[in-house]
Amino acid sequence: MTHTSQELATFCKKKGFIYRSSEIYGGLAGFYDYGHLGTSLKHNFQDLWRGYFLSLHDNFHEIEASEIMHEKVFKASGHLDNFVDPITKCSECQVNYRADHLIEGAINKRVEGLIPEQLTNLIEENEIKCPNCKSDLMPVEVMNMMFPVQLGVGGTHKGYLRPETAQSPFVNFKLQFELLRKKIPMGLAMIGRAYRNEISPRNLTLRQRAFTQAELQIFFNPSKVNEHPDFEKVKDYPLRVMLQEDREANMVVERTAQELVDRGLPKFYVFHLAYIQKLYLTELSVPKEKFRLYELDDKEKAFYNKNHFDIEIDLNSHGFTEMGGLHYRTDHDLKGHQEVSKEKMDVVDETTGEKFIPHVLELSFGVDRNVYALLDLNYHKGEQRGNDVLALPSVFTPFYCAVFPLVKNKDPVVSKARDVYNQIHGRFSCFYDQSSSVGKRYARADEIGTKYCITIDFETLEDECVTVRDRDTTEQQRIKIVDLLDYLQKNQ
Repeated sequence: MTHTSQELATFCKKKGFIYRSSEIYGGLAGFYDYGHLGTSLKHNFQDLWRGYFLSLHDNFHEIEASEIMHEKVFKASGHLDNFVDPITKCSECQVNYRADHLIEGAINKRVEGLIPEQLTNLIEENEIKCPNCKSDLMPVEVMNMMFPVQLGVGGTHKGYLRPETAQSPFVNFKLQFELLRKKIPMGLAMIGRAYRNEISPRNLTLRQRAFTQAELQIFFNPSKVNEHPDFEKVKDYPLRVMLQEDREANMVVERTAQELVDRGLPKFYVFHLAYIQKLYLTELSVPKEKFRLYELDDKEKAFYNKNHFDIEIDLNSHGFTEMGGLHYRTDHDLKGHQEVSKEKMDVVDETTGEKFIPHVLELSFGVDRNVYALLDLNYHKGEQRGNDVLALPSVFTPFYCAVFPLVKNKDPVVSKARDVYNQIHGRFSCFYDQSSSVGKRYARADEIGTKYCITIDFETLEDECVTVRDRDTTEQQRIKIVDLLDYLQKNQ
């Protein structure tokens, strides 16, 4: 049974995953807090992402950088001039809307990359009105999305909250290159906050003003973009892509990594595209038919991106939604910082002696969007079982298991349950619950994604076995306490 986005939002608040920030004061549009369960889920995603991508090369490393950056950083990157979104305002109620999103919702066609005049024409041609009061919309303009920050006494210095985490690795590149013994390729990963003054934040954490990104910037020799030492491992791997040529038929076509290379995509790029898909299909257990890699055309992608595929998941009530992207940013960023800072960004490849400004391959993921997707895909309303079930993959669930004494007031059973809990909770995420009936405890555990419920009863006192219930099948089996840790490990 499918659910609406509002039903998911209600569930997330009720169970303590995600809810509006500053809610006791009416909330603040575009800002959300994570409760205890949501925080655990988010950390689990970040930990998996970190381990997965940093393991792809022994010269990939994680850094942490300031969220407030020098004004000149964004002059060099082009954000001061170009980081804008199209905005249209209702002529009557004065509500602001993100123009391209409003149009796309009305005509069911992508209009990303069009200039304000073109967007205004589409609004007029399709007679698109204000969703709030049905009045006419004003001509489309643009708005810079960055948050300025006044620094020091009297605000004598100006900085900005970073609108993306990418600029932090770029300005750290030269120092990190020296510290890491001048080896190329070099990857700098970051998981951190970014800030954008979104015109119309909406859909829970899909579009916020403060959000978390997980990005890996890979600096490499551009002369080697058509090679990768491990490409043979993925050359026959089928990738679910929607190329520009597939749009008219609105089809996702499976093409092997080698086929994409034969069509002109660089091996270095396609190798990482394959591992991105493997992350979603294998690690996140996203159903294959709900995943695609969507190629952007020249109007849609940033001018400095030579290749750009969006990572998209088919969400309830939203359709295919961007979760991140793989961007071949060339040397645009380092050249810009070299020009403004006067710091040389060229390096010498120790294996070839070539001197060059590195190109950058960017693997970019919206953490909050991916957490939303995990909730959306795995939340099942309670029509069949009588209670909601959050069937998260075990690696993501806030609690992998739970321990229940069958009765709460019988000391031998409670003491044994505590002994079992103490054996488990240091090895696995686990909670202890003895309130209400066992049936209600099972239901509560299902709702927050707990994979296994372990019940200690009177028979346990005699046979040293516990009842283990599986969340997904509801099947129960007796497991000896001495074998319990091995069982949980094997089925994780």
